[in-house]
Amino acid sequence: MTISIRIDLRTQLLTVRDGEADVCYPVSTGRNGPGEQSGSGCTPRGRHRIRAKIGAGAPHGAVFVGRRPTGEVYSAALATAYPERDWILSRILWLCGEEAGRNRGGDVDSMRRYIYIHGTPDTEPMRQPASHGCVRMRNSDVIALFDRVDCGTGVEIIDS
Repeated sequence: MTISIRIDLRTQLLTVRDGEADVCYPVSTGRNGPGEQSGSGCTPRGRHRIRAKIGAGAPHGAVFVGRRPTGEVYSAALATAYPERDWILSRILWLCGEEAGRNRGGDVDSMRRYIYIHGTPDTEPMRQPASHGCVRMRNSDVIALFDRVDCGTGVEIIDS
């Protein structure tokens, strides 16, 4: 059975398709809307795949900086101490574009832009654009998704 992921920027929903029942999760994508340009803060559209899975076995709420666990676990106190951080928590699914000139290569390369599906504090809103271009999920949701998919899983990001 082939699993695929579809992320709809309009509805702010991530849907996992496995040939049986679809499973949907609320997400939060780029505050600046859809777009592929490096430095735009936008979420890239088109066909992608999961290039790397980072964080297997990390605790719920584990903090990552530069794709490395810091040893911290997110808390309100930590958020107060570091209000400027863009929190990347629990798991990272690093995306690689599949369409040359659209989301792969040059100034539109999703992987070089560090576009991830990742966990975020549970206090952050879902179903409204608020990220710097990544796809944010609730921590329990991103852990469940991480455990269900493999590297190479297709991810289509649409703006319907």
